[in-house]
Amino acid sequence: MNMTTSTRQVGSVTIVDISGRIELGEESAALRDLVGDLLSKGHKQILLNLGDVHYIDSAGLGSLVSAFTSVRKQGGELKLLNLTNKVHDVMQITKLYTVFDIVNDEGVGVKSFGQSTAATG
Repeated sequence: MNMTTSTRQVGSVTIVDISGRIELGEESAALRDLVGDLLSKGHKQILLNLGDVHYIDSAGLGSLVSAFTSVRKQGGELKLLNLTNKVHDVMQITKLYTVFDIVNDEGVGVKSFGQSTAATG
């Protein structure tokens, strides 16, 4: 199953709904390009909704880290929403859950932008 994305705005936060697989090849490149495009348009508060992502490989993880780094360099924030069990396990194994701000509720995720991670508790 190929990766599909759709973006929507909630206030100042851009939510990217992703479904399918994030893996080496077109999917990971498309994710990188999408985030780069959002940044070029001034969208710096990005919430990636991974609720329908059933598989992610090392290239997909690399794309997430690359996107995170790009957004940070531009003074923005990138957060992850609704991790599936498989993606959550991969984040645990790779210790990437310590890098990303991960939320399970869209409303909480949107509100958390602009606050320090300590304040979101």
